[in-house]
Amino acid sequence: MRHVTELTLTAKSPARLSADALVVPVHDDDGTAALLPDPGLEEKVSAALRDAIDVLDVPGQAGKVTRVPAPEGVGASVVAFTGIGPLPETPDAEQFRRAAGTAVRELEGAATVALAFGDREAQITGAVAEGALLGAYRFNRYKKDAKSGPAQVVLLTTAAKDKAVKDAVARARVVAERVNATRDLVNTSPRDLYPETFAQTARDLVKGTKVGIEVLDEDALRAGGYGGLIGVGQGSARGPRLVKLTYQPARAKGHYALVGKGITFDSGGLSIKPAKSMETMKLDMAGAAAVLHTVLAAAELQVPVAVTGFLALAENMPSGTAQRPSDVIEIRGGKTVEVLNTDAEGRLVLADALVAATEAGADVIVDIATLTGAQMVALGNQVSAVMGTEETRGQVVAAAEASGEQMWPMPLPEELRPSLKSSVADISNIGDRFGGMLTAGLFLKEFVGDTPWAHLDIAGPAFNEAAPRHYVPKGGTGVGVRTMLQLLENAAEG
Repeated sequence: MRHVTELTLTAKSPARLSADALVVPVHDDDGTAALLPDPGLEEKVSAALRDAIDVLDVPGQAGKVTRVPAPEGVGASVVAFTGIGPLPETPDAEQFRRAAGTAVRELEGAATVALAFGDREAQITGAVAEGALLGAYRFNRYKKDAKSGPAQVVLLTTAAKDKAVKDAVARARVVAERVNATRDLVNTSPRDLYPETFAQTARDLVKGTKVGIEVLDEDALRAGGYGGLIGVGQGSARGPRLVKLTYQPARAKGHYALVGKGITFDSGGLSIKPAKSMETMKLDMAGAAAVLHTVLAAAELQVPVAVTGFLALAENMPSGTAQRPSDVIEIRGGKTVEVLNTDAEGRLVLADALVAATEAGADVIVDIATLTGAQMVALGNQVSAVMGTEETRGQVVAAAEASGEQMWPMPLPEELRPSLKSSVADISNIGDRFGGMLTAGLFLKEFVGDTPWAHLDIAGPAFNEAAPRHYVPKGGTGVGVRTMLQLLENAAEG
């Protein structure tokens, strides 16, 4: 069980607060660190900290944390300066989110961390809270002697009782918990997380919430004509599942369907991957994990938008029963697909789920998937791609920007569609090698009909193989939850 860091608000001064460390943000002022305007500290404390900055040449660049002994007037034993980078004319929530996350992540061993970011507007205080809780994340399920993040994070602000601030921090708690729970699923060993156990996890999580659940097993999928899920899952001894989540608030302002790719392990099937490429393929269910926790977050925050979530779960394995290159399968709804490469399996399970989403009568469909290596070639491992109908694509990109996630709009050129033609079926599951991310999007477009739709390819950003950065740990990142939740909240506001 993952330890959950407690976060509280207080109007106490640093002198009256007992903590292991006090985090103070600094900005980069032409190569020199400086306290932020209105730091929310007593002047004698601010003066002592300015002296320490000058003497120690503390950096103000983003991602830099410098520890110094706490001066008189601070109850903590250590002050940690955390850089936000250049100070913008308009406060940038993501700068504050990253600065808080970096500090909390680096303060290993500190049981209680206090953050003195001053009296900022509610949105900024919420971002600080969110960054701190995301930075506190640790995945220790399989480690016997692992260190936990801080037990408690305390935000210092004289506006601790202000309703807007309290609401922003309450939202931050929900968002961070759902992102961290998504990370947990992505980091879980595929020995433990496979379609059946993933579906059971979803059942357990929705208990006591306003989210309904329906799970289709192999027999139900076969009877329902879900040929993509059956085809991909038939090579594994652990059969596929389709999980349907339903959140239906009163007087809902629209209906969104969220569809997540949930390949709990991707060997490539008979079109098998190189061994090295399989080492991180437990990540291939990150889209389904993000959808699950976005729906739960929407319900917990009582977002007045109806949401139907679909988790398309399968394990893609090679065996004597696995689907073969040149097999023809029938997706729900009747469209046939020639499978030319069994490692292009995600789009097959998504196709089934997208048809189910159209049948659910959603006003807008958003799918999210670790779909193509071409996404990483085009945009790297920190920027997700967004394709789809123009208006919905723009709404997703705007939601990503507001939430602090990096997503970039990409086209769906009709000139690439002919490469998906098949001589024996309605469509093939791969097209030209060049523009592979875009042809994958064009494939998915075939299964949404006229419904406004966006496709998020998170292949790179879903899993961080490098060193931790700001509030992003090594391993599962939980990308997509914040964007999709913001999208729903934007829809509720009209």
